[in-house]
Amino acid sequence: MRPIGWLEAGRSVAERIPYSLLGLVYRLAIVSVFWRSGRTKVDGLSIRAEAFVLFREEYRVPLLPPDVAAYVTTAAEHVFPVLLVLGFASRLWALGLLGMTMVIQLFVYPSGWPQHIVWIALLLQIIARGPGALSLDHLIWSRRHTVATPRIPAAVR
Repeated sequence: MRPIGWLEAGRSVAERIPYSLLGLVYRLAIVSVFWRSGRTKVDGLSIRAEAFVLFREEYRVPLLPPDVAAYVTTAAEHVFPVLLVLGFASRLWALGLLGMTMVIQLFVYPSGWPQHIVWIALLLQIIARGPGALSLDHLIWSRRHTVATPRIPAAVR
């Protein structure tokens, strides 16, 4: 087989990867970042004292007092990832994590853009294309649209 044939065969295989699989991988990849960050801030059901120190000293963000930012961020880093893995209201939670990423990039670690751009790419893909078929969103919306779709008589079409 000629080299162009190998390339065409490889492209054909790659194009058969379903978005449902890609959407799941995108969700798992970005969730791992925020979930692990959230876990470093808690001890059981309590926020660790070190987390409050970090928000007072290093993670200073505008508009929110450090203690409030610690609670809000820690809660978001635990709730958003769980709902995103389940694929429930995925675009909304991805948008929330995108907002957090932008705050981190602009106000906390501006030099972290090489890492943050990867997070942004994953989140934008979820926001733009949704979570894929392996999600509660797909289950809910596919049922809703099959039930809610009115039948149009052939004479009207």
